[in-house]
Amino acid sequence: MTPKATKSSRVRTAKPRSAGGVLGGILGMLAMSAIAGILVTAAITPVVALTGAAATSAVSIFENLPGNLKPGQLALPTTLSAMKDGKKVQFAEFYDQDREPVEFDQISPYVTDALVAIEDPRFYTHGGVDALAASRAVIQNMTGDDLSGASTITMQYVRNVLVQEATAIPNEEAQKEAYNDAMRQDMDRKLKEMKLAIGVEKQFTKDEIITGYLNITLFGRTVYGIESAAHYYFGTTAKDLTLPQAASLIAIVNSPTRYQLDIEENIPANTERRNLILKQMLTHGKITQAQYDEAVETPVEPKITPRIQGCAAAEATYGLGHFCDYVQRQLKQDPEFGSDPETREFNMRRGGYDIVTTIDLDMQKAAVDATRANVAQTMDGIDVGSATVSTEVNTGRVLVMAQNRPFSTDESLQSQGYTAINYGTDFEDGGSSGFQVGSTFKPVTLAEWIRTGHSVRDIVNVSGRTVQLQSFKASCMPGGVYGYGDWKFGNDNLGVQGNQTVMTTIAQSLNGGVVSMQQKMDLCGTFDMAEKMGMHRASKATNPDMPNNDTYNLTRTPSNTFGGVDEMSPLTMSTAYASFAGGGTTCTPVAIDSITGPDGEPVPFQKSTCSEAMSSDVAAGVAYVLQNAISNGLARHAASAFGIPHLAKTGTTDDYIDNWTIGASSKVSTATWVGNAAPFCYSDNNCARVDTRNFGGYQGLTAADSRIWPEVMYVADQKYGGEGFGDPAAAALKQTLVKVPDFAGQTFEDAKSALETAGFSVRDGGEVDSSQPKGMVARTDPKAGDEVPLGSEVTVYRSLGNSGKVPDGLTGMSGRDAESALRAANFTSVNLVCEGGDGQPHPNRSEVKSVSPGSGTETRFNSTITLTVTCGEDE
Repeated sequence: MTPKATKSSRVRTAKPRSAGGVLGGILGMLAMSAIAGILVTAAITPVVALTGAAATSAVSIFENLPGNLKPGQLALPTTLSAMKDGKKVQFAEFYDQDREPVEFDQISPYVTDALVAIEDPRFYTHGGVDALAASRAVIQNMTGDDLSGASTITMQYVRNVLVQEATAIPNEEAQKEAYNDAMRQDMDRKLKEMKLAIGVEKQFTKDEIITGYLNITLFGRTVYGIESAAHYYFGTTAKDLTLPQAASLIAIVNSPTRYQLDIEENIPANTERRNLILKQMLTHGKITQAQYDEAVETPVEPKITPRIQGCAAAEATYGLGHFCDYVQRQLKQDPEFGSDPETREFNMRRGGYDIVTTIDLDMQKAAVDATRANVAQTMDGIDVGSATVSTEVNTGRVLVMAQNRPFSTDESLQSQGYTAINYGTDFEDGGSSGFQVGSTFKPVTLAEWIRTGHSVRDIVNVSGRTVQLQSFKASCMPGGVYGYGDWKFGNDNLGVQGNQTVMTTIAQSLNGGVVSMQQKMDLCGTFDMAEKMGMHRASKATNPDMPNNDTYNLTRTPSNTFGGVDEMSPLTMSTAYASFAGGGTTCTPVAIDSITGPDGEPVPFQKSTCSEAMSSDVAAGVAYVLQNAISNGLARHAASAFGIPHLAKTGTTDDYIDNWTIGASSKVSTATWVGNAAPFCYSDNNCARVDTRNFGGYQGLTAADSRIWPEVMYVADQKYGGEGFGDPAAAALKQTLVKVPDFAGQTFEDAKSALETAGFSVRDGGEVDSSQPKGMVARTDPKAGDEVPLGSEVTVYRSLGNSGKVPDGLTGMSGRDAESALRAANFTSVNLVCEGGDGQPHPNRSEVKSVSPGSGTETRFNSTITLTVTCGEDE
């Protein structure tokens, strides 16, 4: 509610009086006449006045009125600023009353002279109440319904203070009641004003009173105080006002709605009132005749200069509109800033707070420039959006909050690409419903992998395939497993398959590898890790089929461990990745560095809180792998131009709906998203979430994140530098070697189960020649007893049952005995040849000298075994 002008009540229309009214006026005159004499004495010798034995009952009433007025804190604008090169740069302000208090010597003498001349010519000679004017007012009001007039500048100041006290009450009903009480037109209120005015005169100097008056009074609309009035109406300062300008502004005080200069129809009335004031100034010797003549000939020509408030104004400073809105919302949710949202809003718009925010203007400019150079405000066929958020590692300070669409709450500008929706934050902070984070969730699974004692050099199956849902342990779910049945999944990256290290899995973003990793862990542990890192949905789940419906909780499914199906904000993701870069510490985001009240004292607000999401060893292990994703993987664009260590991961959701680059130095974490700004859809409701590959040409929207992110981190690296991320635990980097067990003669199923339990992946090599029973394991590759890295693929071959080993001891036997031994071993083809000549072997007398294939050699039963024997004649 905007209070009416404090002097508007002086413009009144006379009403007919009844007999009772006339009598009341006479009684009022008598009471006021009695008091008038007391007032004169009170202003000079208050002790005599207040203790005089001759006091009438009316005087007694006056004596009992409060006599002390303590002007409270004026309603002042609250400002938002950021530090740049050691100086504060203001980018937004909020106010109910546009006011900038000034000192007496900052006000043109024309202003004070004009005020005194028209409102209170005896201001500098009375003690707060002009007894002559009061007596005259009594006579003038004898036939009126109320008591008006006789108000000195001091009394008007008193009323303004009471009005300000009323408007400073947050509760609307209580505010209205107090305001109406301050604006009453009756003898009781007039007496109270007089008594308080006398007290004010004893407490303050005349210059202090007139300065207080000029700082508190209304000049129309939400313009309060002479400094703001000078700026708004004439684009100047109170000190530099000319004589005619000063008189025009003082004219407004009498009746703002009638004389304010931003209404063209008011100019003639203001001119007339101004000239009256100039005449009074001449009459009282404040100006010369020449000054008067020149001033009245000067046309009233306002130069309306609005003081723009709100977050729309912040958009002009490096695109800070959405960040400004975020700061506001944070304060409205901060219990330290007020007991409820309404009180916090009230405090912010009246408290005159100096709020220094965390935003880095250099990084913000780079982010806005890069974002808007790569992603248009609007595109036909797609509700396009992009947002980049940077946070400081280990403090949570928000350094960047930029997006492709400028901030505005004006609905008429929405079609031009403006929006009040903040793509960088959660829904309750003015954001959208979030965006699926895709493969940028994979490092969370990696963190749990390292935490549970696994190595990043372990080998896993990275191929797409069908697995059993019951292979996923889930201790927090019924039955201890995720579910039952088949689950088929694939890889977007089809260029790398088979068995690869975890390092390669993350660098090449291979879904199959992450599934293999998760099968060796507890699914619930992975999501517990995510939540410790501050991960949560940007808005409540709205799909009734989802297990986390109507909550901010993450969806605990196997697919979420590699594909990030939950919609999260860039601010959340930047905060989470800061955990990897900051030794495992997660800090809640904070947008404010300090709040100072108009008295120079600090104002409490909610600070960032930090906690350990993972050990420093685990964080260093993740950082080690994500550095490899830059040097040898899909995040090559995230390399630092200054050689500063970076970690990073990219992410793309199905059909290229959303595209991400998230990474960090040891000082700054940055998340960049480009994609569909429309909310995620579970049904066809015109959400228009489309494939970004169809927009922007080759390497268009799908690669925009890879162009924006480096531009932001370039400035971050310049300003903040960075160090390494620490050393991972030895266990996280070791190559675990194990021996391949011997499964010869066992069933394939037994061998496969034992190998998988031991951490190997198994491939069926089919049937091969073997002496093992048909269908049993013939051999493995690598062979039994070989040492190989844990997780390696072992190929298991099954026996055809068509081979045997050439028996031992054949050498020295007779040819006939050796042949019999071979046939007994199931070899069907035996050939005897004579040693060293053309003679004929004698089966009975010839001695076996050699066997081919040699004894112990495994060969097919239908293969020919050659026995070389001594030559001899047949008997």
